[in-house]
Amino acid sequence: YSIGMKIGCKKCAFFLSLFCRGFVYDSRNNLQMRGLVVLLISKAAGPSTAELSFQHNMVSGIYSSQRSLAEITELIHTAFLVHRGIVNIGELKSCDGPLKDMQFGNKMAVLSGDFLLANACTSLAQLQNTKVVELISSAIGDLVQGIYYENSKSSEENCLTDDIGISTWKEQVFLSHSALLAKSCQAAMELAKHSAEIQDMAFQYGKHMSMSHKLHSDLQPFVKESSSDIMAFSLNCAPAVFHQEFLGRDAWIKQIREAQGKGNIMDYKKLQEAIKAGKGVTSAIDLCRRHGNRALAALESFPPSEARAALANIVYAVTRFS
Repeated sequence: YSIGMKIGCKKCAFFLSLFCRGFVYDSRNNLQMRGLVVLLISKAAGPSTAELSFQHNMVSGIYSSQRSLAEITELIHTAFLVHRGIVNIGELKSCDGPLKDMQFGNKMAVLSGDFLLANACTSLAQLQNTKVVELISSAIGDLVQGIYYENSKSSEENCLTDDIGISTWKEQVFLSHSALLAKSCQAAMELAKHSAEIQDMAFQYGKHMSMSHKLHSDLQPFVKESSSDIMAFSLNCAPAVFHQEFLGRDAWIKQIREAQGKGNIMDYKKLQEAIKAGKGVTSAIDLCRRHGNRALAALESFPPSEARAALANIVYAVTRFS
């Protein structure tokens, strides 16, 4: 609802809240994490000595400009989620539904995503801070670049995996999943006129926490023991990339082809067992925890508080595997 209110229209607030709910919330997880983290790190840092004269603008330890930034971050993230919902018409099958419905849905996704993004940029300009505008604009550019990398090879994903190592995987994941949060955390510190050191620590927390979050998400099909159904997973997820590094490119391609049945239907259970038998899963868990530890180390630069403890708990949640 706050996204709709941010664009200055109560009717839009209601309809956009309904429209976006499927993108930012499912029955198990609330995905509106980025705005929350921006607010928490703003509260954890508190006012800087350079901004003591403006403390009357603070509510519950957070400047109004920082609250606006948190909403802008969610607007941008939601806009890209909507754009990700665009369907490749050329890959549709008759069982997917009427072509006209898909074409209409694509048009709505493009227009709605552009509308949200345009309003985010307008609100960003209203913050009247050139450095913050540059930071968030560069984060939008990173998102576009990261999604381009994903989509440029997505047509091959059902039969082949990208020939990349874990270092390249980390670079691409930073662009598509971490840059927005990392730069938003840094921008929140800039709005409060904190030092360059505090800004860097906020950036490091946002970067490493979101990397841990992505690794945790990639690992779910391999660590969930309770579910009887095998979860489909990307052949470019972190455990698969590690598995390819240890096994070798040719052997990994052979395993993928052996797991393909008639009509190129992938036997994910067979692939899952192959990856779990190697070192891919344990290596991904270790990497997730390393990023988590670096996020916690960045928090040490902030004074002890409930907000800092909440940020630490987020890290603990995405680095815990049972």
